[in-house]
Amino acid sequence: MEQCIQFSIKQVSALLTLLIFLIGGKTEMQASVFFQENLQATITDFNQFKGKVLDNNNKDPLIFATLSLEGTNISTVTNTEGDFLLKVPKSVLEGQLIVSFLGYKTKSIPLNDLKANNNFIVLEVSITELTGVNLNAPKDARALVEETLAKKGENYFGDHTLMTAFYRETIKKRRRNVSLSEAVFNIHKMPYTSSRKDEVQLYKSRKSTDYNKLDTLALKLQGGPFNTLFLDIMKYPEFIFTKETLSYYSFNFHSSTRIDDRLIFIIEFQQRQNIDQPLYRGRLYIDAAQKTLRSAVYSLNVEDRQKASRLFVQKKPAGARVWPLEVAYRVDYREKNGKWFYGYSNVLMAFKINWDKRLFNSVYRMNCEMAVTDWKKSIARKPEKYKNRLRPSIILSDEAIGFSDPDFWGEHNIIEPEKSIESAIKKIQRQLRKSKSKSSGSASAP
Repeated sequence: MEQCIQFSIKQVSALLTLLIFLIGGKTEMQASVFFQENLQATITDFNQFKGKVLDNNNKDPLIFATLSLEGTNISTVTNTEGDFLLKVPKSVLEGQLIVSFLGYKTKSIPLNDLKANNNFIVLEVSITELTGVNLNAPKDARALVEETLAKKGENYFGDHTLMTAFYRETIKKRRRNVSLSEAVFNIHKMPYTSSRKDEVQLYKSRKSTDYNKLDTLALKLQGGPFNTLFLDIMKYPEFIFTKETLSYYSFNFHSSTRIDDRLIFIIEFQQRQNIDQPLYRGRLYIDAAQKTLRSAVYSLNVEDRQKASRLFVQKKPAGARVWPLEVAYRVDYREKNGKWFYGYSNVLMAFKINWDKRLFNSVYRMNCEMAVTDWKKSIARKPEKYKNRLRPSIILSDEAIGFSDPDFWGEHNIIEPEKSIESAIKKIQRQLRKSKSKSSGSASAP
């Protein structure tokens, strides 16, 4: 019988649930590579542009930089290696590609200047004069955070919006990919002033899991896109800051930077020393004039291993000791016509499993990210009328199928895969070709 370890963050937020199944019995396990059935490559009418976004000085890749086509809602983000992939309908003959990154000068590039491949875009650091920082520094950092949260109705989308989003989750043992799941979702984004939660519909998905690399464990992430969607602090402040929990933190002005030539205050927050339960620490990037949250980067306090472990572990196999090593979050917002909206979020989790009577431990890293790649205003409807709504308990790896079609995503903008993920996908495709070849040989035999 399979046993499981269940992880979940339960105190202020319920952002993650990780299921770890112990596979017993056979010592030889089979890789679960699934075939994509009845799926044909879609003939699309778009131009594709690939490239990399770099720092102008040291040529380091800029991770999670945003690229959007001016005058449209088409956008994408760079991956952890600075690579991007942007698909633009052929009906769009010209325009400006806007490339932005936190703390750097935004760059505008004519679409006609882009090549199909090997576009290298460099951004310059935006330098803020110290005198300006001192003159404009907020005197009460917590009051600035409260004002920003209170202005969500004024500064963020007030309409029901239909968003298209690309989502990816990976699980690695050490540095090796053992599970890949990707999907395109339709998100019915409720107004930021509404208490109704966003609705999510699965449009298309694929996955692969190789249990050979997991030894005796099969890991599954529960919640799928909701793990990233609930990081939208302006829509779901209750998952991190409430009227009660704000007092559990200390807020301080750290410094400032500029985004799109606008002054951005960087507010640091961390839990107070007299608070025993593990909470969060990080930085909020707030527009000085508009009082809008542009980005947030934060992590869960896991210094007390026993307390952090109790937040996550509900069940576990006998003889296993499990604790998180790192739990980190990021959320970025975008602007259109003076209104802001959720654009990208990322969750990274690392944990260790020690087994009694075993010499070596196991370290796993889980990452999930979601980027809004297109959106349009929608006529508001009651949530009950949405079809095929996903539950927050979804396990995407159970819903998705395989990687057999290399043109699977068609015209949809996605996050360019990292080299390690790309290698894993190529390996999967080779396995599929071999399987198909064997199957064809068997069918033609007398």
